[in-house]
Amino acid sequence: MRVIMMLGAVASAPAMAEVKTASPTGFEIANAARISVPPEQVYAMLGQPARWWNKAHSYSGDSANFTQELRAGGCFCEALPADRGSIEHGRVVFAQPGKALRLYAALGPLQQEAVTAVLTWSLKPVAGGTEVTQSYVVNGSVRGGADKLAPIVDRVLAEQLRGLQAALAKP
Repeated sequence: MRVIMMLGAVASAPAMAEVKTASPTGFEIANAARISVPPEQVYAMLGQPARWWNKAHSYSGDSANFTQELRAGGCFCEALPADRGSIEHGRVVFAQPGKALRLYAALGPLQQEAVTAVLTWSLKPVAGGTEVTQSYVVNGSVRGGADKLAPIVDRVLAEQLRGLQAALAKP
């Protein structure tokens, strides 16, 4: 199996990435970017991860296998065609079109740890587009320490935000 660390132009400002806090039992990450399209368009693109999630951070090796339902209970899932399997990367707990999308999502190797993880995409209209804030909060028991994973997860999630920006840049 090809497990690769799984964890998310038009931009008028580059993405900002930051590990806000990190300890052996958890971490908080924040990434932000300004995207020059309206919030509703950004929100709609969040529902199309096959267009912006980097395949290097997948189990199947193909971004086309990703789906995201933009509703409470909706699955952020990946099909594993070779094995006729699937993986649930996250479950939507809050969906507010054009404003926010929140998932319980222990991404990648965090799925095999005793953690709670919350990924939130917040969208704020600004002059010329949308301020997108991506936050990821993880808490629980991580073998080897969550603080050691925090910078890696931060880079992977910042990469997904850049992918979202790039997808919105395409006509």
